[in-house]
Amino acid sequence: QLQLVESGGGLVQPGGSLRLSCAVSGFNLDIYGIGWFRQAPGKEREGVSCISSSDGSTYYGDSVKGRFTVSRDNDKKTVYLQMNSLKPEDTGVYYCAAGRRITNVPAMCVLRIGVNYWGQGTQVTVSA
Repeated sequence: QLQLVESGGGLVQPGGSLRLSCAVSGFNLDIYGIGWFRQAPGKEREGVSCISSSDGSTYYGDSVKGRFTVSRDNDKKTVYLQMNSLKPEDTGVYYCAAGRRITNVPAMCVLRIGVNYWGQGTQVTVSA
């Protein structure tokens, strides 16, 4: 059974850092692209960052460029989202999602093209 489990969320002050993890099971991570999405209260879910299944190419939303970094460790079957210089507007539930053989990461993040599986989400709250 394919599963994605997010962890690492929590409460952090503005300017702080968190590292989210997405642990996968039930499938070969090597051939799946992974995306991080978030949903703030009252807002639509948006793509934050995505990483391809092939060459490791990445995409970042404009609001997180230069602050967030996505990476993957296929041996550990885990994808990470390092979040630095956090702002209150980064608050929300963060989800990881998987799609088989994703090469177009902007399409995955912006339009959710190819996304087939979702995790349950982890809450991130940025507040003083």
